[in-house]
Amino acid sequence: MPTNLPDEPNKKAAASGPESDFPAGLSKPALRALAGAGFLRLEQLTRVTEKELLQLHGMGPKGIEVLRPALADKGLSFAAAPGTSS
Repeated sequence: MPTNLPDEPNKKAAASGPESDFPAGLSKPALRALAGAGFLRLEQLTRVTEKELLQLHGMGPKGIEVLRPALADKGLSFAAAPGTSS
């Protein structure tokens, strides 16, 4: 299980959706995986690595490929993997 995920997912808020700023091209399983883990905004993804997100059921490489440019558009990126330079 990813270590940097929120302890208490807010499933009620995640289900409502309007406060999310995830890109439209993200699949429904990926959106459910993110919401289930408590992620509602792109900014929250800067605390986790791509590898950690890939551990979520429903999140795959295509989801990462959709999220990466959406983060970059906001001047953000996923957390650096331990042992790598950012």
